[in-house]
Amino acid sequence: MVNIMIKRFCWLLVFLVLSGCGSTYQGPITNHFDGKAFKNPGPPKSSSVTGYLWLRLTSNQGAWPATVSVTQEPAPPASVKDGTARVTYIGHATILIQMAGINILTDPVWSQRASPFSFVGPKRVSPPSTSLQALPKIDVVLISHDHYDHLDIDTLAQLNKMHRPRVIVPLGNAALVRGVMPDSQVTEHDWGDQVAIDNANNIKIHIEPMLHGSGRSPFNQMSTLWAAYVIEAGKTKIYHVGDTGYGDGSLFRAAGQKHGGFDLAILPIGAYEPASFMADSHMRPIDALRAMIDSQSKRAMAHHFETFQLGFESFEAPRKELEEALLSNKISTQIFAIPKPGQFVLIR
Repeated sequence: MVNIMIKRFCWLLVFLVLSGCGSTYQGPITNHFDGKAFKNPGPPKSSSVTGYLWLRLTSNQGAWPATVSVTQEPAPPASVKDGTARVTYIGHATILIQMAGINILTDPVWSQRASPFSFVGPKRVSPPSTSLQALPKIDVVLISHDHYDHLDIDTLAQLNKMHRPRVIVPLGNAALVRGVMPDSQVTEHDWGDQVAIDNANNIKIHIEPMLHGSGRSPFNQMSTLWAAYVIEAGKTKIYHVGDTGYGDGSLFRAAGQKHGGFDLAILPIGAYEPASFMADSHMRPIDALRAMIDSQSKRAMAHHFETFQLGFESFEAPRKELEEALLSNKISTQIFAIPKPGQFVLIR
């Protein structure tokens, strides 16, 4: 009981001092930016960071282990140039995508906590499958939004020193990222934008909407944009969704129609309980399966689970629920992979 009270006091401290963190955006008014805040397509987002912190203070979470061991997998290759694509699950939303000689890293987080503090906040249970030092040369970093489990300034600072990658972020996030990556090229983009990475090999990044939100404190909610990405290299297309609700599925159907389907969809499956609070920004495993089908994806890979305890479901719940959904729909884990850190999907 004492430990629980201490944890709740620490979360209250987080709530009280989290002011002035993150960025804001100033730009033209659009159908998803009113001049002050961004919004999702469809119904307005009802959940908030203040509501989340209140849940952490007042509610009990499902059981999670303190630590989980990770089997050491072979290190990723330096590059992939044989016409295939190799997609390695590092942990949480951090994915290494290797295709056409380009190495792309999504939402890189190597820190022990998804928090602005070293002493409180969601603590890493499962370590990354590889160290930062063992990564191949990183050419491009994609950041989906500014939440601490997706945008980690300590990790970005180290990547800047080691790789000086090109960094692509949604609107409003460039200032924060440039501050810790002064040697890297950082550009920010709106939904619907397209960024050329390598014209010779026809590699481009498309910025697409997702149902989520932003804010690194209670005081700058929805002030920067969030986004999904489509990575296109020749005929290969990978759909990476960092964090999203399912909604009515229309965003996934639209993405599939726009891009003619995908070879792989990388879809989040964790942090979905309680559904009354989480559904507008996180998917259940069954929703991720629906999203794979809606987006006309040939295969899928799960992520955003078994790393940081962000939702209130138990540690094993996302994996078990997805396994049950796949079984009842007669879909194998070869089609929808549920990886352990270090495991990868190969697209031929």
